Amino acid sequence: MERKLSPTHEAPYRGLRVLDFGQGVASPYCAMLLGVYGADVIKVEPPEGDWSRYLGTTYGSHTALSAVYNRGKRSLCLDLKHGEGIAIAKRLAGDCDVLIEGFRPGVAARLGIGYEALASDNPSLIYLSVSGFGQVGPYAKRPGSDSVAQAFSGLVSVNVGNDKIPHRVGTTISDVATGVYAFQAIATALFARASVGTGRWIDVNLAQSTAALLGHKAAEYVLEGGVPRALNVPAGSYQTTDGWLMVTLVNEPQYKRLCAAIERDDLASDPRFADFAKRADAADALIPRMRDVFLSQSTETWLTRLHAADVIAERILTPGDWLHNVHVEATKAAVCRNTPGVGPVYAARTPGFMGLSEDNLRPAPDIGADSREVLLDAGFDRTAIDNLISAGIVRSSVR
Repeated sequence: MERKLSPTHEAPYRGLRVLDFGQGVASPYCAMLLGVYGADVIKVEPPEGDWSRYLGTTYGSHTALSAVYNRGKRSLCLDLKHGEGIAIAKRLAGDCDVLIEGFRPGVAARLGIGYEALASDNPSLIYLSVSGFGQVGPYAKRPGSDSVAQAFSGLVSVNVGNDKIPHRVGTTISDVATGVYAFQAIATALFARASVGTGRWIDVNLAQSTAALLGHKAAEYVLEGGVPRALNVPAGSYQTTDGWLMVTLVNEPQYKRLCAAIERDDLASDPRFADFAKRADAADALIPRMRDVFLSQSTETWLTRLHAADVIAERILTPGDWLHNVHVEATKAAVCRNTPGVGPVYAARTPGFMGLSEDNLRPAPDIGADSREVLLDAGFDRTAIDNLISAGIVRSSVR
């Protein structure tokens, strides 16, 4: 397929060919981001489909996970257990710019589609491997997942609830972070390739990506010699008469303004709560008092008073609340695509994206919806494609 259209600010990767062998969230999300910016992304999935199609409630051939993270792609259903299937994968890889895989370390090489095998014929190939713990090291062969990465990285340990139990963050944050880090790694490799002329192999894993999200926490543990004090007591979530509120503090004057706004100047003058360090040490005495106060009024009442006092606070929304929030609607912060067999699929707009072309991304495809088209583009004739489908090497959901 000839590249006819030139890149633009909205579609800087127009003309870029991407093969996405990933399943789940992390690697498919990375590929989806390339598609958001104009790349032609071919999702190569096995006969049973990407396993994310079955993780959660199914709607047609999708779950919410697969419908969101596979927007903007074409689907080629290919059985890599057949030699001819691998041959097709190699043929496609020989003419692509980026290949993304999420197999366990060593599997791609055993299949004959590892970086070294493909780069010998396509030296400009940028090859991304996504895994739980990376391609090397003592844990490389361990199975990984979003929950495992959250636990291993320390994220769960710093997310302790009021029940004193460390909790997993309630979304696929490790997968999503890995997809974003992978996307930026590919972006820098593409920039370098323009000058260097060759591609490279990139290793991104969930464990490292999640650890990177913790920012200063590792430094803090070393510098403080163990579990650090809380940063900004009494910041946190507070229940009101009709919902929940998040309050935070970043400097000392805000604490005094907070106490004034809730009409508890006694808490501002109490020597036990004189500064951040003392408030951290006396959190068990201070926070219950704060909770009692916030339980006396509605969320809107408190927001009005806190914002008037220039205290940082916001109501705690559900994802559904967020979708219908006046600010979200005014700034077009969400996108929606009607997906066949599923219905309207909502997602947050990609941050930093210029323009509204993300609204027009093709919806996530059915398994093998584009198999014939992809193979025709790659130079296969219709008879050969029919034979591959009859042999079960290729699957097409379109007759």
